[in-house]
Amino acid sequence: QVRLLESGGGSVQAGESLRLSCSASTSTYSKYCMAWFRQAPGKEREGVAAISTGGITTHVDSVKGRFRISRDNDKNELYLQMNNLEPDDTGLYYCAAQWSRGALSCGEYANYNYWGQGTQVTVSS
Repeated sequence: QVRLLESGGGSVQAGESLRLSCSASTSTYSKYCMAWFRQAPGKEREGVAAISTGGITTHVDSVKGRFRISRDNDKNELYLQMNNLEPDDTGLYYCAAQWSRGALSCGEYANYNYWGQGTQVTVSS
């Protein structure tokens, strides 16, 4: 069982930055793939970025060059640095985990099965 708690959301203007954090309560954090998802109003939840146990990352095209996922296995923490935010980035951002079956499996967003409660990000123009 993995418990996840997000923080760092807020309301910003377009072009500004935010850094999301996620704390994981498990003694085997380093064995989990980790990811960030978001859900915009009226839309389905989508995977934004994922990171393997060894730090290999993948980002959805819409955030490449603006967002960066990272993790600290010593602190059981996951991060999402979001720069040059746009109004379309508005949504509820979730931290998620799945037991790793190899680096490539971490990019399979459908398999994430542990979720936090989300943190709201609102970007105004």
